[in-house]
Amino acid sequence: MKSINKYFPKSKEIPIDKFVANALYDKNYGYYSKKVPFGKHGDFITSPEISFLFSEILALWVIALWEHLNKPKLFNVVELGPGSGQMSSVLIRVFKKFPDFYDSMNIFLYEKSKNLKNLQKNNLKCEKINWIKKFSKIKKGPVIFLGNEFFDALPIKQFKKINNILYEKYVKLEGTSKIITIFKKANSKTIVELKKYNLLKKQSFIEFPKQGLAELNLITNTIKKLNGGLFLIDYGFLKEEGKNTLQSIKNHKQNMIFNNVGNSDITSLVNFNLLKNYLKRKKLKVNNIVTQEFFLKRMGIINRAEIVSQKMNFKEKSDLFLRLQRLLEPKLMGKLFKVISAFKLKKKFLLGFI
Repeated sequence: MKSINKYFPKSKEIPIDKFVANALYDKNYGYYSKKVPFGKHGDFITSPEISFLFSEILALWVIALWEHLNKPKLFNVVELGPGSGQMSSVLIRVFKKFPDFYDSMNIFLYEKSKNLKNLQKNNLKCEKINWIKKFSKIKKGPVIFLGNEFFDALPIKQFKKINNILYEKYVKLEGTSKIITIFKKANSKTIVELKKYNLLKKQSFIEFPKQGLAELNLITNTIKKLNGGLFLIDYGFLKEEGKNTLQSIKNHKQNMIFNNVGNSDITSLVNFNLLKNYLKRKKLKVNNIVTQEFFLKRMGIINRAEIVSQKMNFKEKSDLFLRLQRLLEPKLMGKLFKVISAFKLKKKFLLGFI
C-alpha cells in the first residue's frame, strides 16, 4: 500500500466519518476528484445507467407533482449528486415532450466534485441546467429534490456501547501505510444528539449519518421556504440491527475499506426510519417508505417497457427486460433499495406510494 499520509492531513487519529470524507472528497486525492466511478469501466453502476426506464418513470412522477401543484409558472428540479448526468439527460428528454412543463421548469445540479461537474457538463447540453453548491441560489417557485444513491455516499459516524459507556470509532495511521481502528469515549454533545433519535436504546453498535442530516437540514429548510418536496431512492434498511454497514467497492467487487484508499468507493446503508423521523421533526408530510420494486411497478414501468419493446428486435428486447429485472427483482435491487418522499404541500401527493 502506498503512503496514505495525505488522507490524515492534520492528525494521525481521526473519526471514521472524517477519514471517509477525506478518502472520497479531498479536492486533490479524493476518489470522486480523480476518476469516473460509474459504468462498466468504473467501480459500480446505478439505476439510471442500468435502464433509461428508471429515469423516464421519475420524470413522469415529477411532471405529475407539478400538475398536483396546479402547474406553477416556475418549478425547480434539483438533482442531488448527479453522477455522470445520465439521469438528468433522460429527465430533460422526457420533459421536452411536455412543453408547458418544460417552459416552467429549471434543473439545478447539486455537485461538489469538480471532476464530476466537468463530466456532467460534457454529457448535458441544455439551457435549463444550472450547477449549484448552495440551495440559496434557488430564489422562488416550488422545488423538488431528487436523490438516487445520494445519502449512501455521505460519510457516517460509528459508535460502540461498552458497559453502558459510548465510544466513537476512530482510525489511526501507524507509520505511512498501516491503518488501525480505535475507540474513544464519545463527548456529551454527541450522546445528547443520539438520544434525540432513540439510537442508544437497543443496539450496542450504532451508525449515525451526521453529515447526511446536515445536508437534509439544508434541503428541508429550502422546501419549507419555497414549498415542494424531497424524493430519495437508496439502498438501506428499516430495522436497525446494530451492524457495521460501511463497505468499499472496486471494479464491481467488494474491497477492504483500508485498501486502495482514494481509488475505491466507500458507502454505507441508509437508515430510512431515521430519515423519516428527521423529516417528521421538520414538520414535513412523509409518505410511507416503499421498496424500489413497489414504486416503479406502481408507476407503470412494466407497461412502459412493453410499449417501448414493441419496436425492438429480439436481442434489444431481451436486454431491456434483463435490465428491468435487475431494477425490480427483490433479490437484486427491488427490495434492498427503498424510496422515501416528504412534502410541504396543502394536499397529499401519494402517487407511487400507495
